[in-house]
Amino acid sequence: MSNGGRKKSIALIAVILVAAVTLTGCVNLLEDYKESITEHQAAPYIRPPVELVTVSDYDELVATILTLIMEQETSAQLLYHHHDGEDVQAEFDRACEEILNENPIGAYAVANIIANATIVLYYYEVEIEIEYKRTQEQLSSIINVSSERYMRTQLLNIMSEYKEEAVIRTNLQITEENIAKFVTETYYQNPRRIIMLPKVTVEFFPEEGPDRILEIKFGNTDSPNILQQFGDDLALSVIQNAALAVGDTDSEIILYLVNNLIESTNFDEGTARSIHSHGTQNFAATAFGALVRGSAVGEGFAMAFKALCDELGLDCRVVLGLYDGRYHAWNIISLYGDYYHIDVAMSDFKGLETAFLKTDADFEEHYTWDRENTVRCEGGLTLEDIIGWEDPEDIDNPEDSNGESNEGEDD
Repeated sequence: MSNGGRKKSIALIAVILVAAVTLTGCVNLLEDYKESITEHQAAPYIRPPVELVTVSDYDELVATILTLIMEQETSAQLLYHHHDGEDVQAEFDRACEEILNENPIGAYAVANIIANATIVLYYYEVEIEIEYKRTQEQLSSIINVSSERYMRTQLLNIMSEYKEEAVIRTNLQITEENIAKFVTETYYQNPRRIIMLPKVTVEFFPEEGPDRILEIKFGNTDSPNILQQFGDDLALSVIQNAALAVGDTDSEIILYLVNNLIESTNFDEGTARSIHSHGTQNFAATAFGALVRGSAVGEGFAMAFKALCDELGLDCRVVLGLYDGRYHAWNIISLYGDYYHIDVAMSDFKGLETAFLKTDADFEEHYTWDRENTVRCEGGLTLEDIIGWEDPEDIDNPEDSNGESNEGEDD
């Protein structure tokens, strides 16, 4: 081999050796690099510092726990500076017991409270756990009521919105029977705003005491949305029917309202025979049944008549009683300083002369009602005074000046 060829071979071997060394070094470097990489480990969770509330006596302790409840806190830590010889754990147990069983908010909203006290130097550190049986929304919905008048106002708002429950805090000493009475009176006084009398149940928190929360539940036959739609339909019908009333005097307007109800509403005899109480949840016993559906029993006629009178600013009320021993309802109207009975259903059934502008004496034979708590009806106005005809039956078959009937021959 020539010198030139030998030199080329040596050079090639050198290049190969250098490359091998270089590659080996890269592998080692990669291996060293891999070994230097460690898996990422998340930093341990550190609970943020808790701001400890300091309380110094029993009253502050109770107030602090109640604040936690109103904010629906489930846990908290307190610092309690105790007095020498004081059984701190016993004090906390007593506070929890008082809130659960004697305080309205605690009795209503809380299922259980646990407080564990641990002494730290000269104070106790107390951990509190609260378990709830009500939501924040329910807590926020509590209505504070301090008078019977305001109670009735709130019930009217709640019932006219067809809410399924109401939560009221009050120091009024009332019973479930009182609430049922308020609800019933509110319904019969406001037939334009409330479709139907709801069934009512009441639960008290706590059961006894000067300060309580009342959870009132309302039971209706339909959902709030459906009843609200019915309410809108009733309101429109009341406005439309009241707008049709004509007459130069209040008595003439009242007569028109009665006649219009008789003409536009059928008396539901079948339902009337099956009703065994006032306020039954049947649309035939409501203003909605009479004015929107065109079918009603005596109570429905009475509620519809009051709704129309209320729309026109006439003083009218519903009377609940009996007619020949059966549940029935009618109206008392105020005219020119006197009061009179008006039974629209019976005016339809037996004629206006039997039940329009009547006194207590006129109604004594067939009607029974709470006379001690009802205004006396002793006015002297009569149907004849309004229509100006000698024969009251002529109102159902008026004749023209020639003595001929205005009704068609087919009638």
